[in-house]
Order: sequence, then structure tokens, then C-alpha cells
Amino acid sequence: MTTPLAEILARRIRTEGPVTLAEYMRSCLLHPEHGYYTRREALGARGDFITAPEISQVFGELLGLALAQSWIDRGRPAPFLLVEAGPGRGTLMADLLRATRIVPGFHGAMRLVLVEASPAMRRRQRKALAGHAVEWAGTIDEALSRHADLPLLLVANEFFDALPIRQFIRTPTAWRERMVGLDEAGKLAFGLSGEMPAAFLAERLADTREGDIVEISLPALAIARTLAGRIATKGGVALIIDYGGWRSLGDTFQAVENHAPVDPLARPGMADLTAHVDFAALAAAAREGGACHSAMTAQGAFLEALGIRARAAALARRLKGPALENHLAAIRRLTSPEEMGTLFKVMAIHDRLGPPPGLPPAA
Repeated sequence: MTTPLAEILARRIRTEGPVTLAEYMRSCLLHPEHGYYTRREALGARGDFITAPEISQVFGELLGLALAQSWIDRGRPAPFLLVEAGPGRGTLMADLLRATRIVPGFHGAMRLVLVEASPAMRRRQRKALAGHAVEWAGTIDEALSRHADLPLLLVANEFFDALPIRQFIRTPTAWRERMVGLDEAGKLAFGLSGEMPAAFLAERLADTREGDIVEISLPALAIARTLAGRIATKGGVALIIDYGGWRSLGDTFQAVENHAPVDPLARPGMADLTAHVDFAALAAAAREGGACHSAMTAQGAFLEALGIRARAAALARRLKGPALENHLAAIRRLTSPEEMGTLFKVMAIHDRLGPPPGLPPAA
């Protein structure tokens, strides 16, 4: 079944030629009328995926206390800028703020900004964060520029995976880019560009072979450099949690609809499109921006280091029956190597005062 966005893309391709995978992703996710994030709610049982904050309140609580400790370690600056990129329904921030009520001065000093473009999601976030003074920004650049002189604490959970990527396939001496065009029947189909030097991938010639695929997200690298520049000059921490690994290799582009994988070209605008995050590339961009970064750490190990077992046990004492079983299952889902524990990684971009608790400095 075609979609209105598929017809729009097909007309564009007939007129202008094939588009990059990044252009395709951007249209599918953010088209003002037919984009996935602009036309529906993606999160939860009624959506297409469930994120860690929706699984257990403990996730947001621990992240909040880790960021609060980073604030304390930096001398309790007041005011400071607290930002969440990709805040979903506001669940993570609500849990974060509930946990940090016990930290003297933290709430009074924060200037809270949520980076969210969707009016519908902003309404959900406003309801979840009732009682807190919240500002919204459409981009991270807008959030930072609005409070240009403040130190920064930022959290981005499953934000970078949705940023558009380009894919390059290694030839003997260069690269060909994976494109989205039309097949003989006029349907969307993958194809390849001609050979190109791709100077920004020159270093990958040393660790790839013919036929290997490398993914690069130029928007992600730009954001990491921007965050690093701000943190290097004004101080702070940016905490990044996402699925991915160290150094891109292979095709990780995927589509999910109704909690199941689907063909990413079949129904543009109807499915969530993501790719694994290349944490090595983010780390390099952070260094280019003048900041430091922590070691990449598995989510399970990070949460264990923050004391998830003790917090889970404290909550479990108030529960019994199905509620207790669901609680314990949620903790397993967040930490188990067979579930989210190792697939998801954590890394911080930080100033010279060091990473937040739970994350070792880079070697």
C-alpha cells in the first residue's frame, strides 16, 4: 500500500533524481504534513516503540541524580541550563525532576528547556511537567543560544539514533553512496551512486574491506561538536544514551511499525526509521569541539554503577503480586545483556572536571 509521502518522494525523484538516505530519512520523519514524528505519537503501547523511561521510573531517577552530582561537582552554578533532547512524553524529565527535589538548590538554579519540534508532543510534555517552568526549543542550537552564558547539563536518550544517516559501500579504492530511487515499476528502491572519494571517510579505508558498509550522520557530528564547544567554554555535561557501538561497520538502518520490523521503503511516513549510533564518531567530534568524553559504557553497567539494584530493592518492598513481577521484569529489561543492557550504550561529553558518576573517563 502506498502512502501520500511515497507519492511525493516519487515525484521528486522523477524530477531531480535519486536522493540520499539522509534526505529520505529526513522526509519520512519530519515532513510537515506526512512525517512520522509530525503525524502520530510514536511512544508506548499504542506507538511503535517503548523507551527506557517508559519501562521503569528508576531509569530517569538515576540519570537525574547523576546529573545533579555533576552540578554539585562543578560548584552548584546558579543559574544553569538543563536540556533534554528528544523528550518524548516527558516521562524521563518528570522522573529526573522528582528524584532531584532532594538536592538543595538544584531546581531553583535550573533553566529547563526541552528540545521538541512536535506541537502534539509539547502538549504531552506540558501535562507531564505541570508545576515546573519549562521552555521549548525546536533545535539544540536554539536551546543553547537562548541561554548563551550558562553552564550546561543535557540528557539525550534515544535522540541520536533518529538523526539522518548516509551509507557508503567500500569499493577497492573509494566509496559508492547508497541512494533511494525508483525501480522499473516506479516504486521506491535502493541503488548506488557512482564512485566518489568521500574525503571524510578516508581514514576508514584502513579498517574496511571491499563491500563493507559505513554509516555516517553529519547532523549527529555537528550536534556533538556544538555541545562540546559549549561545554568547553561554559562547563557542564551532555549525557548520551542510545543503541549503537564503537565505530560504524555494517548496515544498521531499520524501520519499526507497530513494534515490529518492516521494509523501510514500503510505507514512508508510517514507520520509525533509525540507525545505530557511532559513538567513536561522536567522541571524535567532541574532541574537535574542544571538550572531553567518557569511555563508552554499556547501559546495564552504567545503571549498576549508579545503584539500580538498591533503588529497585527499595521500590520492591512496597510491591507484591503482579506489580512486583512487572517491576523486577522492568529492571531486568534495562540491565540484562540479553535485552537492553548491552545493546544500549552510554557516553558523556564533559569538561575537564570529569564525567558524571557511573562513567569512567576515556582511556
